Amino acid sequence: MTSYSGKDLARSFRVVRKNTIQVAQEIPEESYGFRAAPETRSVAETLAHMAAGTRWQRVLHADERKTFVTFEDFGRYMADIAAYEATLTTRTALLSALAENGETLATWLESLTDDVLAEAVSFPPPVDPPSKSRFEMLLGLKEHEMHHRAQLMVIQRLLGIVPHLTRARQARG
Repeated sequence: MTSYSGKDLARSFRVVRKNTIQVAQEIPEESYGFRAAPETRSVAETLAHMAAGTRWQRVLHADERKTFVTFEDFGRYMADIAAYEATLTTRTALLSALAENGETLATWLESLTDDVLAEAVSFPPPVDPPSKSRFEMLLGLKEHEMHHRAQLMVIQRLLGIVPHLTRARQARG
């Protein structure tokens, strides 16, 4: 399929999650209720979303190994995520869930063969494209996390915190 294996997915996801956890640790607990704008997620809600967001794809690709995902399936996955997010009510719980769920996902990703990653998963109309490989869907987990981490890094700036990746770049000159 590709020279980018399940082990590579796991390695790169671990880096992304490590950076997310560092951002979460650097935002003071008293700022976890901060929202960049009305009707956006708070810091805590964003972190809960990120901690829970890996769960549905693991169910889809591992537990159920679906090759066709219905809107009902997706609704069920989102309901499970929402219920789990609601349990993550403290900074400690959020940091723990980010670490534990991230490592659970990465360990599983390491086990995936090229044949499994190449399998197609299809969707009902009007979803476009009508199918994706498991690899593309799982790569999307990392993209999704980086999207939300970027939001948190903007929030860090709004709170007067220079994000660690910026500090590291500045230190290199």
